[in-house]
Amino acid sequence: MPTKNVTDDRISKFKNKGKEPSKLRERRIAECVELRKAQKNENILKRRNISTLPEDEALSPEFITNNQEVISSTIEEIIGHVNSDCRERQTRGCQAARKLLSRERNPPLKEIVDAGLLSRFVEFLSREDEPNLQFEAAWALTNVASGTSWHTQQVVAHGAVPAFIALLSSPMLHISEQAVWALGNIAGDGPSYRDALIECNVVPALLARITPDTPVGYLRNLTWTLSNLCRNKNPFPPLTAVLQVLPSLIQLLHLDDKDILSDACWAVSYLTDGSNDRIDIVVKTGIVPRLVELLGFEELTVVTPSLRSIGNIVSGSDLQTQAAIDAGVLAALPRLMRHPKSSVQKEAAWAVSNIAAGPCQQIQQIITCGLLSPLVDLLKNGDFKTQREAVWAVTNYTSGGTVEQVVQLVQSGGLEAILNLLQVKDAKTILVILDAVNNVFVAAEKFGELDKLCLLVEELGGLDRIEMLQNHENEMVYKAAQGLIEKFFSDDEGVCQAEATDSEFVLHTPDVQQTFRF
Repeated sequence: MPTKNVTDDRISKFKNKGKEPSKLRERRIAECVELRKAQKNENILKRRNISTLPEDEALSPEFITNNQEVISSTIEEIIGHVNSDCRERQTRGCQAARKLLSRERNPPLKEIVDAGLLSRFVEFLSREDEPNLQFEAAWALTNVASGTSWHTQQVVAHGAVPAFIALLSSPMLHISEQAVWALGNIAGDGPSYRDALIECNVVPALLARITPDTPVGYLRNLTWTLSNLCRNKNPFPPLTAVLQVLPSLIQLLHLDDKDILSDACWAVSYLTDGSNDRIDIVVKTGIVPRLVELLGFEELTVVTPSLRSIGNIVSGSDLQTQAAIDAGVLAALPRLMRHPKSSVQKEAAWAVSNIAAGPCQQIQQIITCGLLSPLVDLLKNGDFKTQREAVWAVTNYTSGGTVEQVVQLVQSGGLEAILNLLQVKDAKTILVILDAVNNVFVAAEKFGELDKLCLLVEELGGLDRIEMLQNHENEMVYKAAQGLIEKFFSDDEGVCQAEATDSEFVLHTPDVQQTFRF
């Protein structure tokens, strides 16, 4: 089929496709960029602390105005306080800076940096004799680090990393927690600072703060920081750090706080978004059943990352996919495929497409667990991104399934649904559909019922649509359509000569004593 030239790259990234045993379904990369992004705001890279303290007075006008002259005057006053030798003035200056940086809109991050205040803030982090000063300085630096990469770079360049790691062991929880938050912002900037923190032994220092007595609010910040240390894959986090973090992540995944669960699931999703070896490290911890359990969680903020994690795992080897199946993922997927949120439908369809790329035994489990009906529903009624994933599920299914399994898909309405999608504008999707149609014809050809399938395709309007694609502007599309017609609808070969009986087309498979009706 001509379609192979365009779709081989993606097909070879499913574990049993491409007919290359050495390339058992690796993950989709380029084709998955849009899906992988999901919504960037689902798990925020950096967070600014814009809360206020109970003892804080109402903000005076200079802390909420956008007038640059007023802001500049306030910063000049802050500089005077911070650079004085009076501890009370230093604290007052740091507090004023923190309030400026905690404004909801347009905090003057660059102005604070340009004022040369960061070196003093970092210096104050080590003032154990002045915990209020420590706290205010840590908060101000946290908010500067929440800005752009340039802002984070300034905080790191002034020596804040070792100072914050030292603060993690502070006996005062609110100070230690502020250090956790600051380190999370630095780790969230990208793999370079993430790895720099790991090299400074931040992981053991963070994990030491997880105790039965640690407050939930603290654990939320800590889990988010750990998730940022697991994030990014160019390069991936060092395996030594992954092995350090995993036991604590599993512990956090068994709590019931939705924010902790969300960030812990995101962390697992990052750790499984890689090679099969990386996936295996996570699977071997035994956490997969808990991830499947969390698919039924009420909060979307937990369901989304747990589904992403499962989707990553079933994009691995057959054994890794089977671990998810054994944990009950196929029982959970139908509900997610019918979820009111299209983003969840899409991720669920993506997971099904990867499971469908497995051997026929796993495809049979898809059938047994009732996934064909919701899959066809997505082909008919999903948004286009979801339909695209569902189309891949059908192509993988028809490529690796047995003749009987392909017939069951057709009986469930799968063939009709993909033929209707031949009217979409996206050429790549059309090519994938034509591959699936070709796979169905190959299955029919194997048991000598090609003519009856031709009649069915024609009755469903598929032949007309395929013929129209011969005029498609995309060369690969029209060649693929032309190839299908020449191969299966050629008058010279006497195809499509069967008669319809009571509007049903009967296919007999030689392997079983059974008649399949399309």
